[in-house]
Amino acid sequence: MGRRVLILGAAGRDFHNFNVMYRDDPDVEVVAFTATQIPNIDDRKYPAALAGPLYADGIPIVSEGELERLIAAYAVDTAVFSYSDVTHEHVMHMAARTVAAGASFELLGSETMIESRLPVVAVTAVRTGSGKSPLSRAVWHALVDDGKRVAAVRHPMPYGDLAAQAVQRFETYQDFIDADCTIEEREEYEPYIEQGGVIFAGVDYGAILKVAEREADVILWDGGNNDLPFYRPNLHICVVDPHRPGHELRYWPGEANLRRADVVVVNKVGTARPDDVDQVVRNVRFANPGATLVKTTSPITVADPQFIVGKRVLVIEDGPTLTHGSMAYGAGVIAAQTGGAAELIDPRPFAVGSIAVTFEKYPHMGALLPAMGYGQVQRDELAETIRRSEPDVVIVATPVNLLPLLDLEMPGTRVTYGIEVVEGPSIEELVQGL
Repeated sequence: MGRRVLILGAAGRDFHNFNVMYRDDPDVEVVAFTATQIPNIDDRKYPAALAGPLYADGIPIVSEGELERLIAAYAVDTAVFSYSDVTHEHVMHMAARTVAAGASFELLGSETMIESRLPVVAVTAVRTGSGKSPLSRAVWHALVDDGKRVAAVRHPMPYGDLAAQAVQRFETYQDFIDADCTIEEREEYEPYIEQGGVIFAGVDYGAILKVAEREADVILWDGGNNDLPFYRPNLHICVVDPHRPGHELRYWPGEANLRRADVVVVNKVGTARPDDVDQVVRNVRFANPGATLVKTTSPITVADPQFIVGKRVLVIEDGPTLTHGSMAYGAGVIAAQTGGAAELIDPRPFAVGSIAVTFEKYPHMGALLPAMGYGQVQRDELAETIRRSEPDVVIVATPVNLLPLLDLEMPGTRVTYGIEVVEGPSIEELVQGL
């Protein structure tokens, strides 16, 4: 009997680790995946079409809460931790549960990075919500302006039919509809379409790379959460966030990104406290003294600032940034506070269904609404929460305009944010020569 492995995941890194490390290894049997962080991603199977000939029946995906039962039932030898944006303490609690149940505990790293025949720029972060996505898009612009064909590849978000999502290519808005994308997916993909780009995602990142390489000169890895790159980078950029000082040394695998990066970008220096910026810079210099250091701001733009003045506003912020990202506010709250809003509506008394559960699970959130929309039921609950809050104006501070997606006809304004270098090499200089 080969080594029996249980993969602990959240519908992304776990599947990638399986595909590159275990799928074709006859000496390893992956008995199950566990799932956490994202709602409704358990109680399904990793399909045989993706799992390969060694797994004719596919592989079950069950709740992480069943960890101990699974280790006993399947006589698991090793549990492989395969999700991101969690504290080092959380990782070690999972290790303790695993070891106490009778199995070994393992972390994978650089061996999961696939080699490309093209140059790869990887943009990662120490926490979700640090500003990785606007920086990735700025890198895209710099490369395109230099005459390069760029294939952006996004960290996975496969929450639906896994076999159908194996290799995804998005170039038009119709592609989002055809793929039945969640709000979270559209938030990450749509800005590339708006700027004239193409973005790839899915489940099988070896197959995705082969398709992307056919239409590009450079691969841009747009990372998710604070995960490690799936492709081995020629240039690795890591974003740190002084609104959460100290987190750069306390979260897995964000600290690993910080320590291995060629360039570290300290973002949001225009809105963070100077002492917090200084603390983050000291920690960066301690962890990675050889990295190039760049300081940036994330300038906020309000589409209709006159809509905010004197109004009762409901602010909708990026969901993952607020939930497992631990932020208590974002660009929308800043825009409301600086734009003269009369009141920030607290949506918690009006929350329904899974939105109410989200507030209970993440009590640090206050007078704002996380943009949760992992399926149609949750989108309906998000829309109903907005209606019940009865705002004068909705401030949508997510990368995609939610109101049309939720079929809500009410006054709203978009808040967007970009990236601007204030100290250190320009983005154009960083990618020169690729």
